[in-house]
Amino acid sequence: MRLTASFFYLSLFLLLSCNGNPKKGRENDKKLPRIAIAGLGIESSTFSPALTHEEAFHAKIGDSIFDRYPFLNTDSLNRARAEWIPTLVGKSLPGGTVTREAYESLVTKTLKMLEENKPYDGLFFDIHGAMSVVGMDDPEGDLIQRIRAVVGADVLISTSMDLHGNVSKRLAQHTDLITCYRMAPHEDAMESKKRAVENLVSRLENGKGKPKYKAWIPVPILLPGEKTSTRVEPGKSLYAKVPGVANQDGVIDAAIWIGYAWADEPRNHAVVMVTGDDKQKVSTGAEQLAQSFWEVRKEFEFVAPTKPYEEALELALASDKKPFMISDMGDNPTAGGAGDVSWTLTELLQREEFHKENGKTLIYASIPGPELIEEAIKVGVGGTVSASVGAQIDNRYAPPLLLNGEVMNIKQGDVHAETEVVVKVGNANVIVTKKRKPYHNESDFTELGLNPRETDIVVVKIGYLVPELYNMRGDWIMALTPGGVDQDLERLGHKRIIRPMFPYDENMDLPDLSARLIKASDQLD
Repeated sequence: MRLTASFFYLSLFLLLSCNGNPKKGRENDKKLPRIAIAGLGIESSTFSPALTHEEAFHAKIGDSIFDRYPFLNTDSLNRARAEWIPTLVGKSLPGGTVTREAYESLVTKTLKMLEENKPYDGLFFDIHGAMSVVGMDDPEGDLIQRIRAVVGADVLISTSMDLHGNVSKRLAQHTDLITCYRMAPHEDAMESKKRAVENLVSRLENGKGKPKYKAWIPVPILLPGEKTSTRVEPGKSLYAKVPGVANQDGVIDAAIWIGYAWADEPRNHAVVMVTGDDKQKVSTGAEQLAQSFWEVRKEFEFVAPTKPYEEALELALASDKKPFMISDMGDNPTAGGAGDVSWTLTELLQREEFHKENGKTLIYASIPGPELIEEAIKVGVGGTVSASVGAQIDNRYAPPLLLNGEVMNIKQGDVHAETEVVVKVGNANVIVTKKRKPYHNESDFTELGLNPRETDIVVVKIGYLVPELYNMRGDWIMALTPGGVDQDLERLGHKRIIRPMFPYDENMDLPDLSARLIKASDQLD
């Protein structure tokens, strides 16, 4: 009798421990999928003389990679759904072409770690899609192909990208699942990466694996991001169509890539991709998105009023709205500019409005000047400096600028700038950095003792304003200034893009926008 009772209570305990589901205990014994994480991300302007070196990628290795992905923290559901094997993820500020040495070093380290930790069921491939490397076309296509050679053709690879990336046919072949951001500015960046991971884990859990169909459509349009923001039409409505295709039964994901306009390679153009198991929905959905893109191609305009520099400054000087923000677009480091073109700052400091008593106040963010940084540290806050800034890399438009002024603040330890110094010249506060840095947040200014909201004019080396700056603006204009990411694309002189291409060939015939069904990685010859 005591044995029977003991058996009854043991059975009841086991049943309750499975939450009333006797199958759950067996399911928990299933082996979790092994998923690697790898990727390199940068926008590289081939029209900038700058070169990008390995240290710019701030590569994270091993478990430190998880810091990049809040949805994979130790308490997250996705973290518990797989055995994660993080290898190397490198992310650089946009910049110039990556040196071959830097690329090969980072790739070699990645492949070595992937080899050491095999086998895998899946791989989360986190890239930007607009990396250029000296002497190489399509680096991301090269990288994923070399990864395939290590992990094998059967491993399920899910790729997350920036919508300003490029999707070559080779990249489309070697990835299985693929998605990109649906917003510009990229407020959904983390959401998109999470979607790429959830698509990957779900396909491994449900046993469906690789999608049966991948539709890839190259769209012969090459436009800058400042003309294709999803804040305004027609980009807003165009990208609003993506979920309607992606959320259909039989479809895994759908995406539109604008492409990257400031590099000169055959892969630089727009692309539509749709993946899934329903051939008709995948193909038709891709064709609908591509056709929608083509139909509105002539409607794209700059996301904000845009003027030549002189006209933009006159509007700012005449305004009483604070801060009146001017985007110094041609040398925008967030798009691949060298970040040290001194032309705009030289022009600004020649204006008497920024030197007379009770004149207009100005913040300029920013310009690299290692020589001035060294001198400022020696004299300290309140001291006077006189040293050259800018044009150490890109001196095509103006030489280095001799900056004379009072040191108002010194801040050290920034991950990008390393050291920042505020130099007061007349009514202007010029932010000088040891290394280039884009200024995105109000705190970037306030931590330097600056108050942008009470400043008449704030000039930032940027294109369209990121959300925090956009919300802070009193008014805003984008200035057509020179640099490696010049908004006048025809002036840049592309020679290797596939022609015809809109807007270079404005009256070109209707292109072939039919879906190309791409073979799965395990079916390639």
